[in-house]
Amino acid sequence: MEFVLPINIPPLKKQISYREGLFLVGSCFTEHIGDFLKDLKFPVLQNPHGIVFDPWSVSRNLLSYVDNRRYSEADLTFFHEMWHSWNHHSCFSDISQEDCLRRINAAQEKAHDFLGSARWLFITLGTSYSYRLAENNQPVANCHRAPAQMFTKHMMTIEEIHVELDNCIHQLKRFNDKLELIFTVSPVRHIRDGVVNNNRSKARLIEVVHHLVNKFDGIHYFPAYELMIDILRDHRFYDLDMVHPNYQATSYILERFAEFAIDWPSRELMEEIKKIKIARGHRAFQPDTQAHRNFLKSHAEKVMHLMSQYPFLDLEEELAYFSGH
Repeated sequence: MEFVLPINIPPLKKQISYREGLFLVGSCFTEHIGDFLKDLKFPVLQNPHGIVFDPWSVSRNLLSYVDNRRYSEADLTFFHEMWHSWNHHSCFSDISQEDCLRRINAAQEKAHDFLGSARWLFITLGTSYSYRLAENNQPVANCHRAPAQMFTKHMMTIEEIHVELDNCIHQLKRFNDKLELIFTVSPVRHIRDGVVNNNRSKARLIEVVHHLVNKFDGIHYFPAYELMIDILRDHRFYDLDMVHPNYQATSYILERFAEFAIDWPSRELMEEIKKIKIARGHRAFQPDTQAHRNFLKSHAEKVMHLMSQYPFLDLEEELAYFSGH
């Protein structure tokens, strides 16, 4: 007897391997995927602007990497004793204008270089809502807790979302013609807009993404939102805020993503690296015992064996730990 409707997710014909760079951009769910892959030693770069949620911000940030845009003093605004960029997360804000620009432009240059050679681009769209500066209708990626009266809120139309993403994809393909894109819609509910408007917002994103998947070669869709809504629909899979997927739900979605997007040899290697990471997190109650020294020596040898088999893996931190350096 089936108690849930199964979702068939055919694996990608060409899947991700450890030798291929992955560029990730978008909402906080992008961070879950990126951290998962980074922890397992995939070559990743995620959210060089910080977390962004709406299609305008995702598109304009990606195009700024393509152009290797340099930010200047005119791109910053000052309030609450800090310099901010409307296009960047607050993690870039600084009391020093010079330091703020230095970190922003260093991130831009790194993103330009990485995106130019990456094989995969993973994009998570969180919401159709876009915030605009009231004075000139300029969209912003982050409000930096500025007074609410400085902004207006706009739910992007399907046409607006399509124009932004379609143009972005064309320019990305010209910049890096080997790039494959994976879109997903964040399973996180933007509940401050209400349940009805959250669903309207998500529906617009889903409609546009599927149009793009059907239009372009090398564009794919991973149904993270559908897995959460239709498979993990019970409230026990949500965090206390009833908005974010909890650890169990996130782990399940990540497992399905690995089956969908990562090739079998890489998944086998992932399991070996997981064992090393678990051992790395082990805390010895008696670190001076011979048993613990044997444990460290055994795992140092395992790490060195993996590094000799897979020279592209960066396991220097783990080797230093097990070697006692």
